[in-house]
Amino acid sequence: MPTLSKMTCVEDFRMLAQRRVPRMFYDYADSGSWTEGTYRSNETDLQKIKFRQRVAVNIEHRSLRSTLLGEDVAMPVAIAPTGLTGMQHADGEILGAKAAERFGIPFTLSTMSVCSIEDIAAHTSKPFWFQLYVMRDRDFIGRLIDRAKAAGCSALVVTLDLQVLGQRHKDIKNGLSTPPKPTLLNLINLATKPRWCMNMLRTPRRTFGNIVGHAKGVGDLSSLSSWTAEQFDPALNWNDLEWIKKRWGGKIILKGVMDAQDARHAVDSGADALIVSNHGGRQLDGAPSSISALPHIADAVGDQIEVLMDGGIRSGQDVLRAVALGAHGTLVGRAFLYALGAMGEEGVYRCLQLIANELDISMAFCGRTRIQDVDRSILLHPDQFD
Repeated sequence: MPTLSKMTCVEDFRMLAQRRVPRMFYDYADSGSWTEGTYRSNETDLQKIKFRQRVAVNIEHRSLRSTLLGEDVAMPVAIAPTGLTGMQHADGEILGAKAAERFGIPFTLSTMSVCSIEDIAAHTSKPFWFQLYVMRDRDFIGRLIDRAKAAGCSALVVTLDLQVLGQRHKDIKNGLSTPPKPTLLNLINLATKPRWCMNMLRTPRRTFGNIVGHAKGVGDLSSLSSWTAEQFDPALNWNDLEWIKKRWGGKIILKGVMDAQDARHAVDSGADALIVSNHGGRQLDGAPSSISALPHIADAVGDQIEVLMDGGIRSGQDVLRAVALGAHGTLVGRAFLYALGAMGEEGVYRCLQLIANELDISMAFCGRTRIQDVDRSILLHPDQFD
């Protein structure tokens, strides 16, 4: 039986999650669109980046503490918004938010979460971030923003790269649904996941908590699937951000920026931060990796806006690489989901500990004692993505 002390890296959590989480939900987390080329390059391009190891440097007193959007954080990491998190583990968003609060980093709740905004607010004591998908039903979106304000969310993360859905072959083949449809193949697979099933039986949260009962015309699971298919708004453009900003009235992060020109648009929009992200390789297959796009975007905007990055982060070393190439901070999505699916709240907390330890030790080997002092000079070939 695996124990927390035996989990020494994110890959350990991934392998355990694969055994414990039903296949359609594991595949939802661990896959990309079309050929999955961009999904794979998010990781492999990070691994190509080599560090300059330094010696005989006083590294006795080290600190990973930083800020993200003015919030003090234990390390420059936040938990990314991930859909269907409550299907990786019962009450998954609640457990993830509690682990993040304990560790001292932000948690981001997805619009397409199983646990609702109100669920997270009721189970945490610190503000969290809320991720917004812009849909055709602007009245619903306005009320969703109002609910996030009422819950005390400290930032609104507006996702810009899901106006249409990338073709995700595994989700199509698995017949992804929430909860799973009672087909023969699903029932056979669920029979091999008794831990997951028992946890699910103990919670009433098994569908999209932010939507069912809140959006007009959505009162059951059958209407929900058709509603979401119709609601993502292909007409979304930069002009829509003005209305969102006015309705929200707080800090805004724009997620899905992969081009320097779009990054400059983000600055002009008045956003507080942007996230260099290709949606984990789940949208445009063939797009560059997030890490290869990062330095160009960081150079294009300078210190006019806070630059964050997600995509492929599987270790503290990956966080260090991103910071060195210009990210003020990073977000972890799949690493979080693996840990959650494998071991719930304690798995997530342990995963964050591992990332922090890897980041601390690797920073020390590069001759730095403060995360704020990390720059491209710690890399062997800092110009490899020029």
